[in-house]
Amino acid sequence: MQLPLPQWLTPALTRQLQLPGAVLLAAGAGWLTVRLGLLVPGLLIGLPIGAFCLAVLFQVPRVGVVAFIVYCFLVMTINRHLKGAPFGLGMDGLLVLLWVALAFHRNPRVVHWPRIDNDLCWLGLIWFIINILEIGNPAGASLAGWYYEMRGTTFYWALSVPLVFMLFYRPRDLNLFLGLVIFFSVAGAYYGIKQKVIGPDAAEQLWLDTGAAKTHVLFGVLRVFSFYSEAAQFGASQAHIAVVCLALATGPFRWWKRLLFGFASASTLYGMLISGTRGAMFVLVAGIFMHLVLSKQLKVLVLGGLLAGAAFGILKYTTIGNNNPSVARMRTSLDPNDASLLVRLRNQAKLREYLASRPLGGGVGVIGMWGEKYNADKYLSTIAPDSYFVKIWAEYGIVGFLIWFGMMLYILGKSCGIVWRTRNPLLRQKLLALTAGYCGILMASYGNEVINQMPSAMIIYLGWGFVFLGPTLDTPLPAPALPLPSTRRPSAIQPA
Repeated sequence: MQLPLPQWLTPALTRQLQLPGAVLLAAGAGWLTVRLGLLVPGLLIGLPIGAFCLAVLFQVPRVGVVAFIVYCFLVMTINRHLKGAPFGLGMDGLLVLLWVALAFHRNPRVVHWPRIDNDLCWLGLIWFIINILEIGNPAGASLAGWYYEMRGTTFYWALSVPLVFMLFYRPRDLNLFLGLVIFFSVAGAYYGIKQKVIGPDAAEQLWLDTGAAKTHVLFGVLRVFSFYSEAAQFGASQAHIAVVCLALATGPFRWWKRLLFGFASASTLYGMLISGTRGAMFVLVAGIFMHLVLSKQLKVLVLGGLLAGAAFGILKYTTIGNNNPSVARMRTSLDPNDASLLVRLRNQAKLREYLASRPLGGGVGVIGMWGEKYNADKYLSTIAPDSYFVKIWAEYGIVGFLIWFGMMLYILGKSCGIVWRTRNPLLRQKLLALTAGYCGILMASYGNEVINQMPSAMIIYLGWGFVFLGPTLDTPLPAPALPLPSTRRPSAIQPA
């Protein structure tokens, strides 16, 4: 029912009041901006855009998966350039909104809940429950530290993997996922080249000046970090995508696609080198080895092994390329007397002694960055983990570590089995690329925190979903040929 307008508010008067009203609103917004800062214009612009995006999300939930993929690549540079808001929590909010949208979506053709009844989703739920139980760890770690730490470890796994099975399960979704991941990774490589050649921008330089330069400027040389969280994650992620693209470049695709994949692999490989991340080399070694094994080509495996051995020999026993800082830093990863390695071994010895009587560990979030921030009163917060394996061991104890590592090996083993049995050659190569990349990231996590950081965590978790969907996406077996009807005339004497 429409309310009647006052008699004095004639159409002519309404038209005359439009301009003064707009001026008053603009003046009010300006005054509030002066008093409250850029928050006011940000809200005026952001609220309508946010309302529109929310409406689209509830109508077409799969758009939220695409937004999540893109946001995981850009969140750290957004956080670095726009201060004053916890943009990192935007990933959590986006996933929660997606699940709310799914809860209200009644179309079974869009959201089919039975698809999430699989071992990968159940493993994610089990690990999430274990993390909930860790709140009661006798060591008494901070609840805030627990929340921030468990996000990359289990929260994103438990919430994002089922989305693949319910919303993003078509072959074109796999192609879109690979396209987005490769595009933003190559863009990251060239943004990193810009950082190396031109230098960081003002916000990035401020980040370096406020403490990051200690680990990112070594002997006057910048360890490039691009728009990622830091150089270690940038290097490992670039190596990860280099392996994925290399596997795709050797697949049965059209020549121009293989050329593009080769270009992307070379670009991200250079991005890995300029990051100065030594642990990224293990992504390459483990990932390429897995690719060669799953390729079912003995000659290629032998040739690849010989090339890898030659590369190892050059790095280990020669000084070739030492005039390049990136190569020289990579070479130190093979030095058993490297100062960084010796520090790590001493820290692990301290942890071994402390955890000997604590089979359940010191609690989630008690070590590393969140340990320093929220659990500064705990002994474990004073020790740098320098490895995701060590971090899991310190937080969950030997019991939790064995459960987590067992899950990781189960997922890797089943992924290999799925790839091995996939009949469609194009699909098989895509799943092979994702499995090889996961193997590389898992092995590299022994030396650095990689698998729990964005965007690597997102790529790994969603990649798991696509690999486990492999049997559904695969070409069905041909129907058995039916026997042709007999052309012989029936005998006059029929058997009884």
